[in-house]
Amino acid sequence: MGRGFDLEARLQSREERGLRRELAPVDRIGPTARRVPDPGADVPAFDANAEGLLVFATNDYLGLAGDDRLAEAAARIAHEFSTGAGASRLVVGDTFVHRDLEHALAKSKETKRALVFSSGYAANIGTITALAPDVVFSDELNHASIIDGCRLSDAEIKVYDHCSATDLRAAMDRRACESDEEESWLVVTDSVFSMDGDIAPLSTICSAAEHYGAWMMVDEAHATGVYDGGVVGQLGLEDRVHIQLGTLSKALGSQGGFVAGNETLIEYIANTARSFVFSTGLAPPAAGAAQEALRIAQMTDRPRTLQDRADHLRSGLKDLGFEVLGETHILPVLIGDRENAVALDEALRDRGVLAPAIRPPTVPEGMSRLRVAPTATHTSEQLDRCLDAFEAAGEEVGLR
Repeated sequence: MGRGFDLEARLQSREERGLRRELAPVDRIGPTARRVPDPGADVPAFDANAEGLLVFATNDYLGLAGDDRLAEAAARIAHEFSTGAGASRLVVGDTFVHRDLEHALAKSKETKRALVFSSGYAANIGTITALAPDVVFSDELNHASIIDGCRLSDAEIKVYDHCSATDLRAAMDRRACESDEEESWLVVTDSVFSMDGDIAPLSTICSAAEHYGAWMMVDEAHATGVYDGGVVGQLGLEDRVHIQLGTLSKALGSQGGFVAGNETLIEYIANTARSFVFSTGLAPPAAGAAQEALRIAQMTDRPRTLQDRADHLRSGLKDLGFEVLGETHILPVLIGDRENAVALDEALRDRGVLAPAIRPPTVPEGMSRLRVAPTATHTSEQLDRCLDAFEAAGEEVGLR
């Protein structure tokens, strides 16, 4: 009797359930790119004469991943210091480059300190498990890294209705009645939700947490760099949110994640978060690039440009009769039926536009959508080409 793993059967099962995905390499990160099917173990081959797709599928919101200034900052650090940290930050991988970036991040978040991780996923996993709360109250649409962090922490998890401070308060009331013990409670939510494009009502959620003395943690992955100080900073909630997380991998065009808070919090996490303690430090060139991106985001009008691009697309898509969810730079075009969403995705690709279909289990059944994400570097002409493609593709698949 074999005691191994029948991975072929598992892959076939995913195929039958419409859950199998493929890696499809692109030739560059930017508003346009050529894309080829998954080559498996072979090196991808791009047709130099092929026209690139207009990419509305990236989290590179400010269009900084391909910016020469970030490349120059990364190259300078690589030449002057190293290409990698070489060790855990707690050994000899803690450099002035990391500290400079952390100082800039703490200043932007109006906190005492910040700590950078190798990814936003690692930051969430490490922070939640290090805190080891007795009970976590988590928004039902929180990112997978938050969900996994909650599970790994061994906390009792209470999921509250999406963006509902009322349901959160009710869940906390019930828990208070169920237990007389002194418990540590953590309320955790994204600020901007990546698949719905909406913003959590942080002020009222903070009020619910404060009523019971719970700690408040906000993941600003899709707000970092887009809003000055994130949504927490925009709303002036720095003193009410104990733990602020963010990423360097989206609008800041680099790699990594971070947590920001008071001195004691950061010192504790640096000593106890396993995803920090047992990982090689963030590569110094990535830290240098992220710091340059943060400077650009703060000192230029790129965030405003991004919002203008998003507003233009939102208005145009609605004029075409599509339902667009949310209120941010992320534009979920709600389709509903899984097959229709996939068909629209494919029809758009035929017209040179990449805006991927998002379907179950990423979103609930009957809520399939296309996630349209413009960047600050898309031109007005490219936005209009995207809208023209949606108009023609919608007619082709019978959605207009």
